Amino acid sequence: MKAILRFMKRNYKILIVVAVLTVALFSFVPRQKQSDPEKDKLLLELITFVIEKGHYDPAAIDDTFSKGVYKDYIEGLDPSKRFFMQSDIDEFSKYELKIDDMIKERDLTFFDLTYTRLLKRIKESEGLYKDILSKPFDYTINETFDADYEHKPYVKSKDELKTRWEKQLKLSVLSSVTDKQKVQDKAAKAFEEKKDKEGEKPETKPFDELEKEAREASLKSLDQYFEFIEDLTRDEWFSIYLNSIAERFDPHTFYFAPDDKEKFDDSMRGSIEGIGARLMKKNDYVEISELIPGGPAWRGKQLEQGDLIMKVAQGEEMPVDIAGMRLEDVVKKIKGPKGTEVRLTVKKVDGTIEVIPITREVVELEETYAKSSVVEKDGLKYGVINLPKFYIDFENKDNRDAAKDVAAEVEKLKQNGVKGIIIDLRDNGGGSLKTVVDMTGLFVPKGPVVQVKTTGKNKEVLEDKDTKVQWDGPLVVLVNNFSASASEIFAAAIQDYNRGLILGSRHTYGKGTVQNVIDLNQFVRGNSMGDLGALKTTTQKFYRINGGSTQREGVYSDIIMPDRYAYLEMGERDSENAMPWDKIDAASFTRFNNNFDLVIANSKDRISKNDQFKLIDENAKWIEAKKDDTKFDLNIDKFKAEIAKTEEITKKFKAISDYKNSLQFEPLPQEKTAFEKDPAAAEKKQRWYESLSKDVYVEEALNVLEDMQPKAAKTVSLNKKEKPIKTR
Repeated sequence: MKAILRFMKRNYKILIVVAVLTVALFSFVPRQKQSDPEKDKLLLELITFVIEKGHYDPAAIDDTFSKGVYKDYIEGLDPSKRFFMQSDIDEFSKYELKIDDMIKERDLTFFDLTYTRLLKRIKESEGLYKDILSKPFDYTINETFDADYEHKPYVKSKDELKTRWEKQLKLSVLSSVTDKQKVQDKAAKAFEEKKDKEGEKPETKPFDELEKEAREASLKSLDQYFEFIEDLTRDEWFSIYLNSIAERFDPHTFYFAPDDKEKFDDSMRGSIEGIGARLMKKNDYVEISELIPGGPAWRGKQLEQGDLIMKVAQGEEMPVDIAGMRLEDVVKKIKGPKGTEVRLTVKKVDGTIEVIPITREVVELEETYAKSSVVEKDGLKYGVINLPKFYIDFENKDNRDAAKDVAAEVEKLKQNGVKGIIIDLRDNGGGSLKTVVDMTGLFVPKGPVVQVKTTGKNKEVLEDKDTKVQWDGPLVVLVNNFSASASEIFAAAIQDYNRGLILGSRHTYGKGTVQNVIDLNQFVRGNSMGDLGALKTTTQKFYRINGGSTQREGVYSDIIMPDRYAYLEMGERDSENAMPWDKIDAASFTRFNNNFDLVIANSKDRISKNDQFKLIDENAKWIEAKKDDTKFDLNIDKFKAEIAKTEEITKKFKAISDYKNSLQFEPLPQEKTAFEKDPAAAEKKQRWYESLSKDVYVEEALNVLEDMQPKAAKTVSLNKKEKPIKTR
């Protein structure tokens, strides 16, 4: 996810500043409250102690560590460089190599200095936005604004600061007013195309009125934001400093203040109420970090992981810019009663802006479970099994889990005479370790599946102990950049055993670590300082049975298919402080004696000649080329020309979503009877079957299964009579 975040932060023109400049410039401004320095010092000591003792591979707290904390913390305080001046940075920089020593000595001098200075700078800037937004902007001037905050220098004077504010706010209003004009023009065009001309003709407002509305909306958002930040306390501010320290150990180590711990527990129990999505706050942005299978956002197929939420509207009401708001405030705006509509203005990975309406509903658990379909191709039947996550009920092991459900689907497919199976793990973020071990055992004989190393302990080899093989025929595993954790373990095991082929993105996400949440209160006897919160820290690491880690590198596909992220660094590897890839001794296992060389060669040849894949690859190259384009014209004619140019290019890529193959995906005969009794369930499954018929990746996976048939590709058939190769 961080890859998309960084990518979004520095790339496309057209409205990115809506996500940055209206309310994004204020990060956190805690109100003055009585603080307890001794509690702060205790937390500093506790967090570093627990991490150093419990982390799988704690980084040394030295000058290099200090520089990392300094960089992350200063960027977190003022990500848009709209408060601090160069003189402040010059003063702060004296501590750049001293933070490691200050941590060990429980010295809060650096935090106190930056905290106090930020309050002062925000107070000085408080009236700027009201003054700037009180009058219209001049959109005829030829000027630009560069939104590359990472490389933008800090201002040296208050005049420079005001100019930066003016340009950024001007771009925000310009973006909003052009949005309003497009909506207005679209409504007018739709009315004119009506044959009966029923209803009232939509109102067409002049530019001046739309511009005033846009400035007022920006002003309202900023006013609301200042109301939000007044509720923040010094403790919450100190949490940001603590996390600048914690996250230097690795991206998944994090401190939870007492309230944050409760919210984390809630998020782990289910989805964000309303749309079925989890959000992630990074600096100015709110990003979709996960879509909950079965939720309305997931079912709608319009919202995607990595989308940046820019505005939130309740039904047809005026959208509110949410950039810069606290995550919990954004969640409050998205939440709502079942049946009501929320409209999210999001920035997609291709740079386009979309308004996505979502009707709030409850997550339908049935859609989170494994499901299958059968398809006929050239006289042979094949099966597709989709698994959204590796689920299990630890409290009641008699309840359904992913391994048992996949086994049932495999059995039904076998009964229908399929000659090959696709296991679709795209967007599967993982889940139960036990489940993935059991599921791997459905396709390989008894043997190891994954190796796990825990802090201070020897490695543990987790094995499938059941000699039964549920499916011994041709097998393909579909993955993408968002296949993570347990998905990577399954794909790696299938690849290491040479049992089947991995198809999809160049590599999977690369999360090969496990985290535990540790209550900090347990370390303090007779604590009179109140709840100290908790720490989530990395305690284990996964390794493939061949000895290589899935951390950072992920699992590389045997057959790479173009996708929108093909030329971007995606996943764990994009984080500078991610734990490294390494290798341990291989486990003892036996490889299948399969030769997939011809199958892989045939697939690569088809992909290179496929027009749909060519278009996807062209789109990916365009995205990569645009990622560093951060300059925006503030002249309205040039701004609109740039929008029109980009929209014209993206029209070409809309054909990607219009693709349809000639294959007919159907329910299993066992399900047809059940569908007659439950039309609603049938309708939901039918939507999935239709999506498969538009999926070029599934189509190529079926081509690969066809090539894996004994007569077609002359590969060694997968059966128990083969002599496996013993490897170590």
